[in-house]
Amino acid sequence: MSSNAELFPTIGSVADQTGNLPVAAQTVEVTLDEERPVQEIESLCMRCHEQGVTRLLLTSIPYFREIIVMSFRCEHCGFSNNEVQSAGAIRPEGAVYTVRVLNRADLDRQIVKSNNCTVVIPEYELTIPPGRGQLTTIEGLIRDIIVDLSGAQPLRRIQNPEVYEKIESIIRKCRAVVGDDEEQEDAEENATHAVKTSKRASEIDEPLQPFTVRLDDPTGNSWAEFVGSMADPKWNLRTYHRTREQNVELGLVADDEVPPELVVPTTEQEAEQAAHEPAPIGKEEIFTFPGTCSSCGHPCSTLMRKVNIPYFKDVLIMSTNCDKCGYRDNEVKSGSAISAQGKRIILKVEDRDDLSRDILKSESCGMSIPEVELVLQAGTLGGRFTTLEGILDQIYEELSEKVYTSGDAKGNGTAFEDFLKKLKAVKNAEHPFTLILDDPLANSYLQNIYAPDPDPNMTIEMYDRTWEQNEELGLNDMKVEGYEEDAQKEAAAAKAEAEKSVAPKGETKSS
Repeated sequence: MSSNAELFPTIGSVADQTGNLPVAAQTVEVTLDEERPVQEIESLCMRCHEQGVTRLLLTSIPYFREIIVMSFRCEHCGFSNNEVQSAGAIRPEGAVYTVRVLNRADLDRQIVKSNNCTVVIPEYELTIPPGRGQLTTIEGLIRDIIVDLSGAQPLRRIQNPEVYEKIESIIRKCRAVVGDDEEQEDAEENATHAVKTSKRASEIDEPLQPFTVRLDDPTGNSWAEFVGSMADPKWNLRTYHRTREQNVELGLVADDEVPPELVVPTTEQEAEQAAHEPAPIGKEEIFTFPGTCSSCGHPCSTLMRKVNIPYFKDVLIMSTNCDKCGYRDNEVKSGSAISAQGKRIILKVEDRDDLSRDILKSESCGMSIPEVELVLQAGTLGGRFTTLEGILDQIYEELSEKVYTSGDAKGNGTAFEDFLKKLKAVKNAEHPFTLILDDPLANSYLQNIYAPDPDPNMTIEMYDRTWEQNEELGLNDMKVEGYEEDAQKEAAAAKAEAEKSVAPKGETKSS
């Protein structure tokens, strides 16, 4: 992690280093060495065909990830261009960032737009298709929209007046945002003039018409800045699984096959037989359900089998394995009735032999280790049938990979790093600890290695569920006895209501 931090310094540290340099050192060539992270490369200007300079900066954005900022400028003709590329791998999921711009201060929010990102402003009915990557602000994005749309307006005004008026209305709205009311024929001169003479849009006192900026990136490598924390009410992040078409466009999978069609019965007799034929789940039977891989979009199958755990109960194990991308997922469901009481399992882990115990953690089970202050709420990690060592490894990997712990996001404290060290010691059984499984449905299990004799290190407590637990599980409204009478009453009431609605008021049924 230390080498990664040196290779990708944060934007704040780069700014501090540059500000502390002498004025002459800030204006001359800066090469990529141990102290100066900016690299300059001579490049051909595509406008005047003279030699310009491209500057590359490897940096990291706090709460985001590493990026490469590229800036080109030609001293001969003044042409400049800025781009940004992700320095990391494509994320497992796509991301949609939504920022609600309510005042002019929001125009200073920083955004990273990759070359696969689509920008949408719903209030303007404007969609910007994927293009070059950018590291800019919302104000800079609006100014780019003005420049791009204004370029061919004189020609549209003559050839297609209707399209000209629609685009001009969008340009007027964007100019009202940045406070640029000057009409200029040349879009490039307009952009240059705005940079030189106009003050920042956030410093203008005029009111701002609220609008929304939405960044939709299937690679997950775009970003929008939040204020304060991720609880910012004007900011929202939503992740999603890419479709198969998006994976093909990104080059992650090959478009080499057509998804198979579902097999349906060929005759009405076969269809009727399939609809009424019972399908009991035997203990040795394996059922296959066709589906689509949530990672790559290729067709894959989910296998399900009923398994009996000794000294426990029957469970349903479901396994998904994609042959195309290697995605794997396992899930466990209870195959028995709901228990009348909840169950709490307390195990005192003393050595590494205890880590090989089988563990079944249901979706309704909570897990805690008081020695390291680890608490997993019910539903975390879903249903899992593995070993104690396996579930501790999974918890450690999830926390160490998904939580950002480097750069400015870490702050001055090291509390989370200390927690990970304690958790690593626990999963290696370097010292004794206590594992507590609390399942209000009693669908969880921890192997007793002394079975059928009692385990001296394990305590099992049965307890009555509270009303709040039953309400959360949906058991208070569940009725399993005497529901036939209620069903008959509901059917009679529905029939009477239907007859009442058919017969108009004042009309008798006799002819």
